[in-house]
Amino acid sequence: MNELNFPPHFIASLGAENGFDEENFVKAHQFEDAPTSIRVNPFKPSTLKSTQNVPWCANGYYLESRPSFTFDPLFHAGCYYVQEASSMFIDHIFKTINSNSDEEIKVLDLCAAPGGKSTLLNSALQPTDLLVANEIIKTRVPILTDNLNRWGTANTIVTNNDPKDFGRLKSFFDIILVDAPCSGSGMFRKDPDAMNEWSESNVNLCHQRQERILADIYPALKEDGYLIYSTCSYSHQENEDILDWLCAEFELESVRIPVHNEWGIVETQSPQQKAWGYRFYPGKVKGEGLFASCLRKKEHSGDLASFKNNTQQKLPGKELDQVRSYINEPDDFYYFKVNDDWMAINRAHKESLNILQRHLYIKKSGVIIGKLAGKDLIPDHELALSLIVNKDAVLETPLNKDQAIQYLRRDNIDLSTTDKGWTLMTYEGHPLGWAKLLPNRINNYYPKEIRILSAHPPREW
Repeated sequence: MNELNFPPHFIASLGAENGFDEENFVKAHQFEDAPTSIRVNPFKPSTLKSTQNVPWCANGYYLESRPSFTFDPLFHAGCYYVQEASSMFIDHIFKTINSNSDEEIKVLDLCAAPGGKSTLLNSALQPTDLLVANEIIKTRVPILTDNLNRWGTANTIVTNNDPKDFGRLKSFFDIILVDAPCSGSGMFRKDPDAMNEWSESNVNLCHQRQERILADIYPALKEDGYLIYSTCSYSHQENEDILDWLCAEFELESVRIPVHNEWGIVETQSPQQKAWGYRFYPGKVKGEGLFASCLRKKEHSGDLASFKNNTQQKLPGKELDQVRSYINEPDDFYYFKVNDDWMAINRAHKESLNILQRHLYIKKSGVIIGKLAGKDLIPDHELALSLIVNKDAVLETPLNKDQAIQYLRRDNIDLSTTDKGWTLMTYEGHPLGWAKLLPNRINNYYPKEIRILSAHPPREW
């Protein structure tokens, strides 16, 4: 049993909310633990042991108990993401609005860290589609980048910008997800400490911040493009009131998303504009608190100023040939250098990359391949985890679970091998990173900043 200490006036503030059942809500927080759920990476199929499917997300699964993900090499290989089940509803919204699109699309995840919704969106995109994952807070960018690196795709750009910076990218994006900073009441069961930070005044401050963010980002959405808005709050000021404001202030129309009754999701409409929203209450759904909605833009905000990049890099042909040899389907990619690092991004995104470089602060573009030292490539960790690495061009060294954990700790590994040179260290066929095989030792190149530090023994799935 969990000791409950809801903030003053919190329960009373929810009394009039559509679908709110106080008794059921309190019982769920007091007697039910937050469920553990994962979303598998469709690009890295594995033999994960899973149980019940998350009904609104085909790649989402509930686990019977919470294992030690830190000690599962498949987690580090990017075979799945540990994500709260309710937030996977964004997948259902995205696939509903994008179900018949054969055209290349550009998607922005505005408040992206730590990367759950970015990897979710990325799973639903084609390689010729582009995902821009932005994080406003600089210190949260590394975890976002690490999680997207694990996912392995080359059609992602990570930026570190304020929402107002995107106003310069008029009519650039087809879909924008704003998972807005909020008062966090939907996470009370998962994070009881959040109760101490909740207040009615903070709800009002969040409402004002949400309006500013949405107004800033609005010009970047194309006509007939979609805005997906979500929070982990129950407060109508941050949810239905925001929908009313959006529909009144801008040329946006609400999009109704089909849901099944058995899912337990509460469908709502805002009081003034009757915009559709979707509420998730613990006790009604197997997940945490969420509000989500979708709107379509019905006006044109102008066109992006034309821009031609006349300063394209002159890349040395012999070096480029060396780099291309490490890439699967090398003609599908555009290559460029940032300092000494060779990079690759899907060729379809060359022009978009040039535009974004002009307007935004970019932290990651596509995949870092590595640095050239003479005739040798010093491969980057991003290349190891990517889907574009040419496995026919490199050695692979399979590891058992104990060896994989040693590798992920950057410990010494005892291997019997006569191979020499750079090798992909793999677990169940999935790359974990690079090592260099030398006559008398193995140099472990797993990045220090993400190595396993915990000393706790693993628990089996």
